[in-house]
Amino acid sequence: MKKELLKIGYNSKIALQENLSEKVKNKVLNDYFLLIKKNKTKIIISNKKDINFAIKKGIKNNLIERLKLDEKKIDQILFSIKKIIKLKDPCNKVLETWKRPNGLKISRVSIPLGIMGVIYESRPNVTCDVSSLCFKSGNAVILRGGSEAINTNKILSDLFRKSLEKNNINKNYVQFINSKNRGFVDLMLSKMQNYIDVIVPRGGKTLVQKVQKLSKIPVIGHLEGICHTYIDNEVNMKMASNIIFNSKMRNTAICGATETFLIHEKISENNINFIFKKLYDNKCKLIGDTKFKKKFKGKVKLAKNKDWITEYLSPTVSIKTVKNIDEAIIHINKFGTMHTDSIITKNNKKAKKFLTKVKSSIAMHNTSTQFADGGEFGFGGEVGISTNKLPPRGPVGLNQLVSYKYEIKSNGAIRN
Repeated sequence: MKKELLKIGYNSKIALQENLSEKVKNKVLNDYFLLIKKNKTKIIISNKKDINFAIKKGIKNNLIERLKLDEKKIDQILFSIKKIIKLKDPCNKVLETWKRPNGLKISRVSIPLGIMGVIYESRPNVTCDVSSLCFKSGNAVILRGGSEAINTNKILSDLFRKSLEKNNINKNYVQFINSKNRGFVDLMLSKMQNYIDVIVPRGGKTLVQKVQKLSKIPVIGHLEGICHTYIDNEVNMKMASNIIFNSKMRNTAICGATETFLIHEKISENNINFIFKKLYDNKCKLIGDTKFKKKFKGKVKLAKNKDWITEYLSPTVSIKTVKNIDEAIIHINKFGTMHTDSIITKNNKKAKKFLTKVKSSIAMHNTSTQFADGGEFGFGGEVGISTNKLPPRGPVGLNQLVSYKYEIKSNGAIRN
């Protein structure tokens, strides 16, 4: 197994020796687009095999929903590839230049990160997004998807490799570990530091914890998405109701779904019932503190301390009453995961304070947290979302998949 994985790493290094133009990269991506379009039926058949396996295995419904591919979801994948094609190649760009009194002419130039190792669960669209983004940014990628999606991931990665071969480019720019053996993950994290430059985990808390604990390679990613939306006392109630509903219920299974609502204590009982009614009517379970429970007319389960640190990923939300914006910020910075947090307010001064003081990688004003997505940011897609304090932070798209080096020229300069 180790020998097989080291061979994959070696193949990635060889692939990276090719220097590809933006035109060639876009031709490969366009051919990949056409191959997916042509093979929609085969992809859906492979996906049904994975769904049947996942059901027999007893995988949770929210993960099965992430696993499913239909015509609509494949069209979304195709749309994402088209957007990536339209984006500028971020490689080998002169980012900055300056001259020094000592005769040095210094340039900072963008370069690929190298070889990306991506470990992910359920979502087969990750295969397409990651392959496309890594290739366009000049990186090779080694994909290790979950056993529940192996058939779908294989056909999607094979189509990318077919597109590479069609254009006479080393197909090992994209490699997929076609095995359900979990030992491959351990080896990727502990024995591949001479090949893989960055590890990106995309999956549940257990997977990400394992990666962060075992990896000897730098990791880009986030552990959990405990996202908050704070509703100030100075709000447009209709706007607040719409944002609250969307930020939770548009898709409850994504990491950008709001898990905790914080509400200003001066919001009246009538307004609380108005802004939370839509959630309640759509069978979202409300878990609230004593103050909220007294004001809301529907059924509310009393919150416990563990609810402030729970990522539900389901139609369930916790609700806490706070005295003011300062208490909301303190709560978010204590219990949040530096993912995405939003404030709803008409007061721009308060909004500015919130955006500045919360530690989140994404801070929002009068906006649904469901926009925490590379595609929505105009990145074409994302490799993942990073809550690291060091860059990259937030959605990791095309322009975040490069590093830089310094190129220095002079006319025979020597240092005294």
